[in-house]
Amino acid sequence: MTAAATRQPKPEARSRETILRLLKLRGAQDAASLAGELAVTAMAVRQHLYALRDEGLVIYEEEARPVGRPAKLWRLTPAAERYFPDAHAELSAGLLAAMGKAFGDKGLAKLLKARGKQVTADYRKRVDREAPLAERVAALATIRESEGYMAGVEALGDAQGGGWLLVENHCPICVAARACSGLCQVELEVFRKVLGKDAEVERVDHILAGARRCAYRITAKG
Repeated sequence: MTAAATRQPKPEARSRETILRLLKLRGAQDAASLAGELAVTAMAVRQHLYALRDEGLVIYEEEARPVGRPAKLWRLTPAAERYFPDAHAELSAGLLAAMGKAFGDKGLAKLLKARGKQVTADYRKRVDREAPLAERVAALATIRESEGYMAGVEALGDAQGGGWLLVENHCPICVAARACSGLCQVELEVFRKVLGKDAEVERVDHILAGARRCAYRITAKG
């Protein structure tokens, strides 16, 4: 057996990584739903879930169902975050704290403003401002996905007021954002500038406020 072969993850490890990713993307799920995604039996998924629970990576809550026993809805624990990219979170948070002490709040605000301009310019190169709004939203989601935000777009029906939901299931700068909440405001302003004046952008879910994801409702003005 070659060295490369010995480094291949075992099938059970790959299955558990997939379960963690699905829970990250979709929130709480029962074993049957996860089994459908993995094309395995619910019993096999339960074995993985209990193993992940023993590692402190998942927990469950029971939800009453009209018929039969309550369903176990599994979700990630904070300990599971180590399996997702953090963009050098501790270093970033430390640098922001040091800059705040060295230059004060005004200096830090200038730094964030400059960062916002830089990101806006970069995104505008990859988002066609002449394209329909739906295409601009999709392009923005593609950029954010490439940066580790596990991003996607959901179309909202007429009953929901129309528009789109830009969903980010992971925040690779979460530790830094907790240390400097201005980062989140900068991101929101970047989205508004990149999508254009004909777009209304509102944050409706926020990880720092306790939500499992960040989400932005985007609608056409007028």
